[in-house]
Amino acid sequence: MFRPKIKVLDCTIRDGGLINNHKFEDSFVRAVYKAVSEANVDYMEIGYKNSRKLFSDQEYGKWKFCDDEDINKVIKGIKSNTKISVMVDVGRVDVEDVKPKKQSPVSMIRVAAYVKDIDKAIFLCNQMADKGYETAVNIMAISKARDVELTEALVQLEKECKANVINLVDSNGSLYQEPVEYLVKKAKSIIKTKEIGMHAHNNQQLAFSNTIEAIIHDANSVDCTIYGLGRAAGNCPTELILGFLKNPKFDIRPILDVISKEFIPLREKLEWGYIIPYAIAGMLDEHPRAAMALRDGKNKENYREFYESIVGTEE
Repeated sequence: MFRPKIKVLDCTIRDGGLINNHKFEDSFVRAVYKAVSEANVDYMEIGYKNSRKLFSDQEYGKWKFCDDEDINKVIKGIKSNTKISVMVDVGRVDVEDVKPKKQSPVSMIRVAAYVKDIDKAIFLCNQMADKGYETAVNIMAISKARDVELTEALVQLEKECKANVINLVDSNGSLYQEPVEYLVKKAKSIIKTKEIGMHAHNNQQLAFSNTIEAIIHDANSVDCTIYGLGRAAGNCPTELILGFLKNPKFDIRPILDVISKEFIPLREKLEWGYIIPYAIAGMLDEHPRAAMALRDGKNKENYREFYESIVGTEE
């Protein structure tokens, strides 16, 4: 009825931070951590470990930087087996600022990179592994990766990288089940010493089904967010994944509680989830930044004009 090897990583705060510049209140982050802990979710990704030389404290909240002191403050006193994860981007982290694992509440560091930067990702990932962390590499915008280049990247990751997990990231929310099957099988055929994971975006309301498809083909790590909170159209909802997996260790009730208490009020302040501009971006395999800009403008409901701005108008 269930596959015990499957690990669930809730990245609500990290991915959700992309819509509010990571300015979540400590009370909200603590409520999410408490909920995922009580639900027995395996990992919670609490934000990015980005360089203050590149990003300003005035523009971004603390979860853009994830200082160990800030993490300790929000998790203090909560009994939990849920491990903390943070994400680093190639070229945006000061490695010397990352303490050894023994001195940090963080258990896993995930490196995000495009296929073209896979060499840099491997180097950075290995540095983090050498500091004692569990590690993962997230291959971003995998729908845009050329097949030959992806093959080369996967071979390199298998041979040279110390990562525990390689995650396939549908950044544009453009994938359907068939390409998910193809990509997971391709990765599994090359990656023999690491797990394969799936990170899906919900532009076309396929994040949940695409995650299931990845699981069917033996992906054993899945990303999700509570109530689908995440950049633009959001992600595969944590509550749906926990309901699907049938693993008796998971308890969906704390997730339902935190949705009622924290996420329903948040919907009055922040917009995320399936809406037409994000669907258009997904259909056309485009990054959602243009759709997000539209939603911040005066003509945010002019869907046809937005569509034609991408594909052009008929003569």
